[in-house]
Amino acid sequence: MITQRHNNCKGFTLVELLVALMVTSIILAAVATLAFAMSSVKTSTDDTSYKEAHLRYATLRLTDLIRNCRLVCAAVGNDTAIWKSDDNGDGKINAAELVYIEAGSDRQYIKLLEFTSAGGPSIELSEIVNDSARQTLLSSGNYRRITLVPSCSNVQFLFDNTPPLSRFMNISFDIVENGASRQWQINSRLRGWAGNLLNSSASAIVSDDD
Repeated sequence: MITQRHNNCKGFTLVELLVALMVTSIILAAVATLAFAMSSVKTSTDDTSYKEAHLRYATLRLTDLIRNCRLVCAAVGNDTAIWKSDDNGDGKINAAELVYIEAGSDRQYIKLLEFTSAGGPSIELSEIVNDSARQTLLSSGNYRRITLVPSCSNVQFLFDNTPPLSRFMNISFDIVENGASRQWQINSRLRGWAGNLLNSSASAIVSDDD
């Protein structure tokens, strides 16, 4: 007697396996594309948030500095010198009262240059205009630089009048966000302008209040 055995085991054919692999590849490619897109969005969002935080801080710091300063002393090269306050009430500019808004040689950033040495002789306005005051103070080593906008371009300082007669100041610069360049502006008006301390030609600060 011959016994027949029937094999009821079922499996995938080669064609079915190829189709399954193709479908799996398509799904994996879609998942990878989605993951890359989400990663790119997150990176872009993080970059934008980082830059927006710097811009908000820079706007607050510069607006407050200009609004409350005594004089916009001079435009020195690409930078601007400001008599930020009269802390000792002597009506003269001292080292710790002077601050520079620096744009760099290529106008590619915005930094504050402050001097930490107190006392010493007062600084003449002419020394600020010819930039000898800054060089002397830098050589002392008592200074610090604070970066407000680390990376930008085309920084410009505009005034309603030539310093030190300025009562309004505009700072503009270009910044790249998400691959696109846009212009940012910071505007402020001096509230406590000390023009009464200037001589008739606005070339020096006089000791008496005229």
